[in-house]
Amino acid sequence: MSHSDEQLQSVLETLEECRKVLNEINSRESAELLSIVILDVRMKLKGIDSADLKALCDEMLRNAESEPQPPSKQTQDQPRRPLLRVVK
Repeated sequence: MSHSDEQLQSVLETLEECRKVLNEINSRESAELLSIVILDVRMKLKGIDSADLKALCDEMLRNAESEPQPPSKQTQDQPRRPLLRVVK
């Protein structure tokens, strides 16, 4: 493991601890934003670039669109969460 990878691993561990604390204090939106940063750091550690991630997301969307959707348990009173889109 190179020195820069060791530094990234240390940063990743710190970020994950911060996310854990944010979840514990019910700061969900901040924790979700931090999850995006954690994903970015993990991608760097694994050598995955944004084009690879986009290709994976596109393939998952194609598969999801071709599968029949089960009946939703949500009622009209509950708003749907927006889908997370990765933009670089």
